[in-house]
Amino acid sequence: MALLLFGVFAVCLLIVLLTGASSYQALTLRDRLASDSRTCAQYLATRVRQADQYGAIGVEPFGDGDALTFRQDIDGRTYVTRVYVSGGWLMELFSAADLTLSPQDGERIMAAQALTAQQEDGLLRISVTPAQGNPTQLVLSPRCGEGDLP
Repeated sequence: MALLLFGVFAVCLLIVLLTGASSYQALTLRDRLASDSRTCAQYLATRVRQADQYGAIGVEPFGDGDALTFRQDIDGRTYVTRVYVSGGWLMELFSAADLTLSPQDGERIMAAQALTAQQEDGLLRISVTPAQGNPTQLVLSPRCGEGDLP
């Protein structure tokens, strides 16, 4: 009888442990996906805030999609930083404005599926999809100049 009771207890304990392990795995996956989404969106928002000067922020086609562009003048030369998605990665490419480079020339930031951006009515609308997860929408209002984007 004691051995039977011990066996039932062991089986119940095993079931509870397996259920807890699968729940823990599902929660950590959900948290990782949420973290990836937040990190990607926060990176883009921070890049826009860093470049928040009149005429410095733009959107242009680059490769197979949109690229956020951040222009800056250094020692009389104009440089541009492009943030875009290529080959499953969120990429960043810094170069002189007059150079023609391909999307593969950039530096990998983090895994991502897609990036779309558009400017309208002084707002910058960005949609970014991390490697696994749902798209995150950002609507940013740059504070440069009068708040208008060129």
